[in-house]
Amino acid sequence: MSEPVVIRPATAFDAAFAVPLVQQTIGRVGLALTGADSDTGAARAMLGFFPLRGNRLSYENVLIAARGPEPLGLLLAYPGDQAGTLDDPFRERLASLGLPAQVESEGTPGELYVDTLAVTEAARGQGVGAALLRAAAGQARALGLSRVGLLVEDGNRAATLYARVGFRAAGTRTLAGGTYTHMVWIPPQ
Repeated sequence: MSEPVVIRPATAFDAAFAVPLVQQTIGRVGLALTGADSDTGAARAMLGFFPLRGNRLSYENVLIAARGPEPLGLLLAYPGDQAGTLDDPFRERLASLGLPAQVESEGTPGELYVDTLAVTEAARGQGVGAALLRAAAGQARALGLSRVGLLVEDGNRAATLYARVGFRAAGTRTLAGGTYTHMVWIPPQ
């Protein structure tokens, strides 16, 4: 019998696992956020932000799912009403690069916003994503938020998981040139 999946808060030392997985998952959003022109460049920029507090990609917003010492996935989430403030360091980065300092904040006030849910390829289909979403529900309750929200790109297979957990469509948004469905889940108390 294999060890159970444990969800734990990330530390700054999780950057080498977390950052490439985040960029692999968010793709063009990461490029827009960092001003980079490649996934490698975006991940390099994100590595600088991950160990710092007060930005959307900070370790302080990340939960890691692990089985023993092996990390399997992550959830990056924060209160939606903090999205603008958490994006300020990225606006500053873009301005310093001579780029328009426009970052489309994704979170919606009143919800715990799941910025990124990512599971390693080897761990997919083993309930890791669902376990991370249940942990998000606990985070939302602890913060006094009644709902969890996220954006899912049209055609993303993860939409099936979100619907199975209880997320429902609540509109659409355009972000970094892509169309996303805003999904909301009101977890049971």
